[in-house]
Amino acid sequence: MRVPPVVPAPASIEATGAAFALDASTAVEGDPDAAASLAAVVRARTGLGLGDANGSGGGLIDLRVAAGGAPESYRLTVAESGVVVTGADAAGLFYGVQTLGQLLTRDGDRWVVPGITIEDAPRFAYRGVMLDVARHFHSLSTVKAYIDRAASLKFNALHLHLSDDQGWRIHLDSRPELTARASSTAVGGDTGGGFYSKADYREIVEYAASRHLIVVPEIDMPGHTHAVGLAYPELAEAPVLSDDIRETARVYGGGLPVAGTPYGGIAVGFSSLKIHDEATYDFVADVFGELAAMTPGPYLHLGGDEALGTSAEDFATFVARASDIIADLGKVPVAWHEVGAAENIADTTIGQYWGYMVPTDGMDDRARAFVANGSQLILSPADAIYLDMKYPPSSSDVAGPSLGLEWANGPTSVERAYSWEPSDVIAGIDDADILGVEAPLWTETIRDLDDIDVMAFPRIAAAAEAAWSPATGASHLRTWASFRERVGALGPLWSSLGIGFHASDEIPWATE
Repeated sequence: MRVPPVVPAPASIEATGAAFALDASTAVEGDPDAAASLAAVVRARTGLGLGDANGSGGGLIDLRVAAGGAPESYRLTVAESGVVVTGADAAGLFYGVQTLGQLLTRDGDRWVVPGITIEDAPRFAYRGVMLDVARHFHSLSTVKAYIDRAASLKFNALHLHLSDDQGWRIHLDSRPELTARASSTAVGGDTGGGFYSKADYREIVEYAASRHLIVVPEIDMPGHTHAVGLAYPELAEAPVLSDDIRETARVYGGGLPVAGTPYGGIAVGFSSLKIHDEATYDFVADVFGELAAMTPGPYLHLGGDEALGTSAEDFATFVARASDIIADLGKVPVAWHEVGAAENIADTTIGQYWGYMVPTDGMDDRARAFVANGSQLILSPADAIYLDMKYPPSSSDVAGPSLGLEWANGPTSVERAYSWEPSDVIAGIDDADILGVEAPLWTETIRDLDDIDVMAFPRIAAAAEAAWSPATGASHLRTWASFRERVGALGPLWSSLGIGFHASDEIPWATE
C-alpha cells in the first residue's frame, strides 16, 4: 500500500480494497457537528459541497459515536460503497474526520478516499501547542486560526502565555491596572500591543472547546514580571542586571530594563515579584482566582522559569505558595521544570520540561522531581519542538530563516523536530510518567498569522506525531522516511486551507 498521507501516524492501518469516490451527490449522515467539520475540509480541499446534488450515485459517509473505546479513539473504514467513521466519543469522531480529510486524493477527474481501515487512539492524554501572546500580541482571529490548525493535527490543548516582561494580555476585574498600564507595548518597540477582554477570552475558550481543545492560561511568575511592575510597582523588585542581560541588550537591542518603564527587549531573568510581601500573594490569589473562574479546563500555569532575579530560597518559598493557591482553587498547577528544584510545591503540580533532548545542567533532575512527588511531566524539548527556532538555510526559503532565534542549538531542521522519542528524554521516565507533549511558539520575532504559519508548519506536525502516535519505531509509519512522505502529501491540503507553510527542501512536497 502507498504510504497514506495521514499525520499524525495512526495506531494501525490496513488496505482493504477499492477506493471510495465522492462527488456533490455524496450523502453525509450522523453527528451534525462532525458533518459540519467534514463539509468544511472537503469544500476547502475539493470545492465540492457534499449533498449539494440530488442522486444516489455518490455513496454515503456515516459519522457516528459509539461508546466503549478508549477516550478520543476512532475507527475509519473505507469501502467502494461508502465510509464509516466511528468515534468512542465526540473528540474521537472529530479526529476521525480530520484523518478522512487528509486522505482525500485526486484520481484523474475524481476525488477519492483509498480503501482502508484505520484503528486509532492517542498515545498521550495531553497534546498541546503554546502561543506566546505577550512578546507580540495576537488577535482573536489569529488565535482562532491557530486553534483550527492545531485541531486538524489532533492537538487537544492550547497553552496561552498571557504575561511576560513585555506585556500583560488578559483583563481581570480584580486587577484592572494590568491592562490599563501594561498591555500597550511589545518586543522591538512595536506599537499597539493589545489584550483580551473577558468576553474575548470566553470566546477563545468556547471556540477551542468546539474543536476539542482546552485552554491552559499561563501567568508567568515570580520572574518575567516586569509588566506587573508597570501596573503595581509596589509588588515588583528592581531589575537585576547581569552580564548576560547586558550582552543580550547589546546584540539584540531593546535597551536595559528600567523599573516603571515599558520594556521592549528580549533579555530574560531580570525581574521578580517581592517574595516576602503578603500583598504579592493577595495579587497571586486575585489573578489565579479570577482565571480559574474563567477557565473550565483543569490546568492553570504559573510559569516559574528563568527566575534569575530571585534567590533559590525565595523562589522555593514563592512557588510553594503559588502552587498551593492554584490547588486550593480546585485546579491543577502546571509549572516549567525549574519549579522541580523547590520543596513543598503542591503535589499535583505538573512539570513542563523545556530543556534539550539531551538534558544539561541538572534540568532532568528537576523534571524527575515532579514524578517523585507523585505527578507527571509535559515534554517540550526546546531543540526539537520549539517552533520559533530558525530553520536551516534552504533553497526554497522565502521568510523562514529571517524569523526566529537560534539559542536552542538552532537552527532546527524538520528532521530534528521529528527524530526524538519522548520516553528517551529523561532517564527513568516512562510513558506512565508523561502526561503529554507540547510544542511552544515564542513570539519575539513573530508578529502575525503569516509568521506563525511559516514557523510552525511543517514542524508542528512532527510534534503532533510525537504526542499522538505510537513510539518511535513501533510501526512502519513511525519513521522519518515515512513522515517526510506523509507530510509532503499534505502540502496541497494545507494550501487549500490557507496555511502558508515553509516549503522546506527536506520534504518532497506534492503539487496537487
